[in-house]
Amino acid sequence: MSDQILRAMTTDGWVKAVAIRSRDLVERARQIHNTTPTATAALGRTLTACSMLGNMQKIENGSVTLQIKGGGPLGTILAVSDAEGNVRGYVQNPHVTLLEKYAGKLDVGAAVGTDGMLTVIRDLQMKEPYVGSVELVSGEIGDDVTAYLVQSEQCPSACGLGVLVDRDYTVRQAGGFILQLLPGAPEEIIDRLESAIAAAGSVTAMLEEGLSLEALLRRVTGDMELEFFDPTPVSYRCYCTRQRVEATLISLGKQELTDIVREGESIHIGCQFCDTDYTFTPDEIRGLLAGL
Repeated sequence: MSDQILRAMTTDGWVKAVAIRSRDLVERARQIHNTTPTATAALGRTLTACSMLGNMQKIENGSVTLQIKGGGPLGTILAVSDAEGNVRGYVQNPHVTLLEKYAGKLDVGAAVGTDGMLTVIRDLQMKEPYVGSVELVSGEIGDDVTAYLVQSEQCPSACGLGVLVDRDYTVRQAGGFILQLLPGAPEEIIDRLESAIAAAGSVTAMLEEGLSLEALLRRVTGDMELEFFDPTPVSYRCYCTRQRVEATLISLGKQELTDIVREGESIHIGCQFCDTDYTFTPDEIRGLLAGL
């Protein structure tokens, strides 16, 4: 089944919910960055959360950037989502040693670290983007996204994320959910959601069970009645182009470009988000200089 996001609202109007199946996009990220299992899990959770945040924003041509700097061996983790939920990202140190809490359970929190911040940058197509940051809670990312939504955006929320890495290091399952209470929701709604989420189990366990996104949302919301909206297909998508790379080269200035031409060798510029490699010959650099 291809990756998609499913949104829903409780019929009483108190809770909005979103769930994502992100196995393919996380696997694509693993292939691009050649991540070890712990890095795959951390980057995959970040991509999954960012995809949902981007889709929930619903600002045409807007975007959401999710950045995590926890002081752990993974370094910085970054993901960027468009308004539909298509996402791209990278992890600073993709080849970290396998870290496990116990056999078969990856220790994402230790790899991410907790001495740092989670930052969300929302491009709302206004003069300045909205930037919010919170201190990391656990490094497990789901808890940290929950803390961000509660503290920075003043929205009682719950976020669950999961990435299951198979024995051959490929991604077996990946997905997540976000539940948010709307203003005025009675206290009893919180209690009901907490009980339902605790009883539901982990995201990867539900996906392994074969639950659809609709069934997953029904499980984490318990006995609440849900109204579902049309699902949105999502993927790992990079927006790099040769023209953008050319603009970056031009920004280096005449002297730097002249030095490149003088060396007489082609240069290779790789995109940090995908595996595209852009090659520029000395003659092409001369063309950029002529344009200046």
